[in-house]
Amino acid sequence: MNTKQVNENEEEEEELTAVLTSPLSLDFDTGDDYRAPNLIQRIFSLLKNVRPGSDLTRFSLPAIFNIPKSQLQCYGESMYCVNDDILSRCAHGETPLERFTSVIAWSISMYRPLTFGVAPYNPVLGETHHVSRGNLNVILEQVSHHPPVSALHATNEKDNIEMIWCQYAVPKFQGTSIETRVLGTRQLRLLNKGETYVMNSPNLVIKFLPVPDVEWLGNVTIRCQETGLEAELCYKGSSFLGRKRNYRSVKGKIVSSPEMKTIYEINGHWDRTVTVKDVSNGKMTVIYKAKDVISSLKTPIVRDSKELWASESAVIWAKVNKGILSKSWDKANDAKTTIEEKERELARSRKLKDETYVPKHFVLSGSKETGEWVWEVKPKNINLTAAPIVVPL
Repeated sequence: MNTKQVNENEEEEEELTAVLTSPLSLDFDTGDDYRAPNLIQRIFSLLKNVRPGSDLTRFSLPAIFNIPKSQLQCYGESMYCVNDDILSRCAHGETPLERFTSVIAWSISMYRPLTFGVAPYNPVLGETHHVSRGNLNVILEQVSHHPPVSALHATNEKDNIEMIWCQYAVPKFQGTSIETRVLGTRQLRLLNKGETYVMNSPNLVIKFLPVPDVEWLGNVTIRCQETGLEAELCYKGSSFLGRKRNYRSVKGKIVSSPEMKTIYEINGHWDRTVTVKDVSNGKMTVIYKAKDVISSLKTPIVRDSKELWASESAVIWAKVNKGILSKSWDKANDAKTTIEEKERELARSRKLKDETYVPKHFVLSGSKETGEWVWEVKPKNINLTAAPIVVPL
């Protein structure tokens, strides 16, 4: 075998495989492609020894309860998997109020229907997800494992937009539900306008009784210090008795913070239509249509497999994804166990060496306030390059 053949074989061995699956969307809400048989019975069996109030952060699910993608990918999808470029409207709105209502619509577009009984994988430490859609480049990294902190940086140089997220979830078992507080801060920066919008996320609640379901619930605040505009949103769901009067509803208002004067009232459903009503004249305007934004979404594809990182989510979980997609649960479970055991081994090794993991793409800092850790991230690279994974336009 000559030198050229040896080099070609080495390149083939180094080429990584990514298994990408369709994004979460309105269409996903009606499908059960990833559900296993007798799912509710399996869930109660899994949780029978868990006490109400227990923190489930370190709880590992068998692959039968997973969808074939990482939570890191789900965060990224909410940013880059859309059919309507709301971000451009945020950047090009003529007035501060126009831009602010577009930011609200964009924030609503990030919430997708989820299927009861299945969840994405918990990302491993150092896992990354790098995707491009048009002029938008997005990178995510799991910067901490305990607690599980995810960081996101996205840029659109054409529209002069930058986004920085720090997000970490705290799931707790409450007996008849699992309530996950989604902590952290999301920042959207319109660089040409000199405006920064800061917002939080509603909580994710998995209900077992009386009707199994998954809902986004809670209060969201969106602020822009430079313009003095502020929005208060409330995400509601069905009542305990299963009544769906407020199911997937979002209500709130936009106020001018200096005088706390209400400008618009917000009303609608995040999986359907959301409107704003001008309180001065009663005029109503549709600012968001879920069907136009988060339905029939295109699945990302690998543009160049040679540029993939070994830390890419779709590479790390490729074998597990294949097992779930083929419903080969033993293979999926074995592949997942291998990944999790490797994660534990690396953690033990760092502890023995007294080493602290240093993120590759972000600077992580944290402070303890009122009994809870408040984490912040800063991207190491201001300009992001095009990714090896792209979303077809």
